[in-house]
Amino acid sequence: MLGVVMLLGILTACGGNSMSVVGAWVESVPGMEGKVQGVKIEKGGNASSINMATLVYESWKQNGDQLVLTGKSIGNGQTIEFADTLEIIKLSADSLILNNGKMTFHYAKQK
Repeated sequence: MLGVVMLLGILTACGGNSMSVVGAWVESVPGMEGKVQGVKIEKGGNASSINMATLVYESWKQNGDQLVLTGKSIGNGQTIEFADTLEIIKLSADSLILNNGKMTFHYAKQK
């Protein structure tokens, strides 16, 4: 579950870059060949999880080179609300790299 929670690092756009973080961004699931997980970022501030039942993204906002994802972590009979602030390291048409201060996340845009 820790890996899933850390996946929160998934959306953004570099400061000064006109690229948009809007889209579906995925990464490989460690130890599960051919499986992906990630986040869908929509216009208007809505966000949703891709293949993550216990980590439910609800919204996002971008402040310069920071991406803030909010939602709920569900597990062990409890639900915890979260807001994760991630630094946008790189944003291109097909790649999003985020860092939460401890880990770097490499996402590909889902077609």
